[in-house]
Amino acid sequence: MAPWIILGTALLFAAFLLFHRHLKQRRRERIMASSLTPEQRATVERLVPLVRRLPASIRASLEGKINLFLDQITFRGQNGLEVTDDMRLSIAAQACLLIVNSPVWYDTLRNVLIYPSAFLTNRNTHDGQFVHENSHATLGESWARGPVILSWDHALHGGLDAEDGHNVVIHEFAHQLDGLSGHTNGIPLLRKGQAYAGWEKAMLDAFQDQVQRVQHGEPTLIDPYGATSHQEFFAEAIVTFFERPRAMRDQMPALYEQLATLLALDPAQWD
Repeated sequence: MAPWIILGTALLFAAFLLFHRHLKQRRRERIMASSLTPEQRATVERLVPLVRRLPASIRASLEGKINLFLDQITFRGQNGLEVTDDMRLSIAAQACLLIVNSPVWYDTLRNVLIYPSAFLTNRNTHDGQFVHENSHATLGESWARGPVILSWDHALHGGLDAEDGHNVVIHEFAHQLDGLSGHTNGIPLLRKGQAYAGWEKAMLDAFQDQVQRVQHGEPTLIDPYGATSHQEFFAEAIVTFFERPRAMRDQMPALYEQLATLLALDPAQWD
């Protein structure tokens, strides 16, 4: 085959890829600029009342990102569960709260699996000689590059109660946010100008305090489960940031400041 034919074919293929990427970006921008219908907006505000407190300046962004999330994600009911529009909207709204004012996106996520309630997962444990398989009731799971797995009973309740400090959707999508760095370890991709030294000090100081309080049976602002590991502490800290922001700002100011910078949000100031 003549060299010019090979070169021409390569150029045509490159042009096709660029054009396809351009069309995909244009479509993404159109979706991001779209609004929810009045019925969808009412559903979101009913099922996730926390969105009512969002500043007016970012509500349009939330709606556009909810639409993009719904366009990208396939929701799959498990154990006979029939997925409804209410389920999709509730989960999408809660997931998008984390990134409503951020340039990051759940790029690799394509599927959300929804169980009717808590579901069983198997975990292997080692005692030095034998491997034991144990089943545990689970409310949610987040896997690198997806899927996210949720109990609908708990996802629904977490959305409806914005002040109890428990939210399985925000928790699992905090893991997705954490994993965008390539590792789910409590060190997410920080915002431009946000220093890792400041992040590390605030997180480690708060984590160590959490562990000590849990070990001594003392009350904690962040759910005690956060003492399990750095990544679980990050996920539970994000939940507390949204659901008990004023208490976090008052009791854990350094951590609150780092999360506010990361997410470009200040929920302690929301009405």
